[in-house]
Amino acid sequence: MTMRILITGASGFVGSHLPQALARACGPDIQIIATSKTAGHHPAYGAVDALDVLDKASVAQAIARHDPTHVVHLAGIAAPSAANANPRLAWDAHLGSALNLAEAIRAHAPGCWLLHVGTGMVYGDSAKSGQALDEETLLAPVDDYAASKAAADLALGAMAHRGLNCARFRPFNHCGPGQADAFAIPAFAMQIARIEAGLAPPLLHVGNLDAERDFLDVRDVTDAYALAIRQTATLAPGTIFNIASGVPRRIGDVLESLLALSTVKIGVVRDPARMRPSDLPRIVGNADRARETLGWSPFRRFESTISEVLDEWRAQVARS
Repeated sequence: MTMRILITGASGFVGSHLPQALARACGPDIQIIATSKTAGHHPAYGAVDALDVLDKASVAQAIARHDPTHVVHLAGIAAPSAANANPRLAWDAHLGSALNLAEAIRAHAPGCWLLHVGTGMVYGDSAKSGQALDEETLLAPVDDYAASKAAADLALGAMAHRGLNCARFRPFNHCGPGQADAFAIPAFAMQIARIEAGLAPPLLHVGNLDAERDFLDVRDVTDAYALAIRQTATLAPGTIFNIASGVPRRIGDVLESLLALSTVKIGVVRDPARMRPSDLPRIVGNADRARETLGWSPFRRFESTISEVLDEWRAQVARS
């Protein structure tokens, strides 16, 4: 049977990499329905349909019309800073949209699987243990971004007990080509590229460099989603998967690696405006369940990923 996979937020950073992962894991016999808040064209998909996931009626109509076998819910507010600046929108975008999709699936496509993409940030204060966090770790979010994601995760878990087929993903930090400069690694790379091009003085502005984070290549993350789609027939509804490398990397060390790739000498200056008061010292995940259940493991070298990010920003600066 051909899988019909509806993707929300298809035009975003992660969505742009998902079709290749689906092709690798599932082969050519799939139909992808790409949706985003506004209709358009995307090189990874071709046509992208308009779907406002906050509009309950529109979501119900889309599920009824396409009758998908799987929905990958990527739509939301990607940057924590943007979500925390508008908490009400964050709660609507994360919890509201998840409920709209889940209710539409139960009403119009009850056999469909919903793959919900949350975040490893839902563990929040539990990360202060310094240990690798597994799926049994207490959720203790520290901001509206993570709290709204956690609420959606928990709501879908409850609905799984009432017949919703869903898998809940908690990916940790991921980066790669196409990511906006609202995140640390592309922000560093953008500044380096501008400095190399002579468009900015040789000083790179940074926030907290001492925090440790668990970084993945976005293509490793989308591989996990695609492997889960291939194996939904064997999954228990409500299953949670951490997607993580298990390797904590200090932000300052990541910056040093990027600076080592630069063609010019660059100084570093701390910028109080970039310091986040809720920063947790270390967040690292345990993804043993994904390894054992899905056969997933990250295999792309982090050094190659950040080099690609820098090269992409060099090309973008050169075109501007």
